[in-house]
Amino acid sequence: MPEEVSDQIVELIGCDEDEIIRASGKTGLGVEEILKSVIENIPAPKGNDKDPLQAMIFDSVFNPFRGIIAYFRVKNGTIRKGQRIRFFNTKRDYNADEIGILKMGLVPQKELRTGDVGYIISGIKQANEVKVGDTITSTENPCIEAIKGFEDVKPMVFAGIYPVDTEDYEELRYSMEKLQLNDSSLVFEPESSAALGFGFRCGFLGMLHMEIIQERLDREFNMTVITTVPNVSYKSYLRKAPDEVLIVNNPSELPDPSGMERIEEPYIQAQVITKTEYVGAIMTLCIEKRGELKNQVYLTQDRVEISFEMPLAEIVFDFYDRLKSITRGYASFDYALDSYREGDLVKVSILVNGDLVDALSMIVHRDQAEGKGRAICIRLKDLVPRQMFKVALQAAIGGKVIARETIAALRKDVTAKCYGGDISRKKKLLDKQKEGKKKMRQFGKVEIPQNAFFEALKMGDN
Repeated sequence: MPEEVSDQIVELIGCDEDEIIRASGKTGLGVEEILKSVIENIPAPKGNDKDPLQAMIFDSVFNPFRGIIAYFRVKNGTIRKGQRIRFFNTKRDYNADEIGILKMGLVPQKELRTGDVGYIISGIKQANEVKVGDTITSTENPCIEAIKGFEDVKPMVFAGIYPVDTEDYEELRYSMEKLQLNDSSLVFEPESSAALGFGFRCGFLGMLHMEIIQERLDREFNMTVITTVPNVSYKSYLRKAPDEVLIVNNPSELPDPSGMERIEEPYIQAQVITKTEYVGAIMTLCIEKRGELKNQVYLTQDRVEISFEMPLAEIVFDFYDRLKSITRGYASFDYALDSYREGDLVKVSILVNGDLVDALSMIVHRDQAEGKGRAICIRLKDLVPRQMFKVALQAAIGGKVIARETIAALRKDVTAKCYGGDISRKKKLLDKQKEGKKKMRQFGKVEIPQNAFFEALKMGDN
């Protein structure tokens, strides 16, 4: 719809229609015009070759033979092959074994000057020694300060990532370190779970970022992982120290409700652009997700932008899938973090045969606690294998059980060897079996298969 899109661009940024370049990445139409426009309209880099070296790292890749290759842009100064260089933030010194420019491949050069974009190979093997946004400078004549404008991002969504096979833990660590090379927004730290073994607590920018990391682990490293229930970062205030803020990134870190004064959750300003026929369904979805409608603007006769405020935690479960379903894919969703607000939030714990399964715990609004707890119990009922004794699946808030499902026991026919005769013999055998099952239920342990976690934690099927 080039004509309609052109009108939208003119209305959005206020340019003239003849300034819009018609281009296609598929056919190559307009590519030369775009390159000419870049040369004419985008200013050349500013800097001084005589100043101390300042070069910003914007990406890096790992080569198994040559180590880490860092891509950078020179803002000031000159870098030469064989020069002793320093990474400003890590304070580590290296030799510039090879430098060059980026074409279809890596093209070695003797020196790079102000404004050049290139690569450097210095024999670095450890991923944590190279950080995107760091400044490269000279060891002999270092710059006074790092290049500004590159801030550390703050993760907003947290989830545990565990290998399906616990023996793959070290391989998963290796894969995560390699991903972090060119994705500085990914943060992780080791954690352990009684149910899933050893894994990592990871921080993501959002749900899309989390899905990208999972997909890259699968495609690039052939790692199939289990992801726990995603949750956002909460702020907890204790009664004994009301001025101190406790950041909660994991449901297990939430303090006991009796000692907690209040808990705050992040809210977002969200915008949905869609066709007018889907406005009613989107409003219903947003209100269901504790959203508050703020504005509604008609961009064209059949396109509308709906603005609302809602808790970030509500979009990390099944919001995207439901939005796609009710609009048949004709909706675009965007959001920005607004502020933290007090909420009536509780931790829902899942117990299997009385044992807490920490990997399935989640922090939810009190009004939704029973529904979400029951949904996981119902799903687990189909996934956990039957035992020789009854298995109780419970969702609880503190000591109060709010939902329960029971997996019936497998029953062995202990009366099969009785051929007729006195009924008391059969009753005696059945009573003996009943006593055995009662004792087994007290001491028996339920092994939850890994695929049960994988299925139970799938988003969008609550």
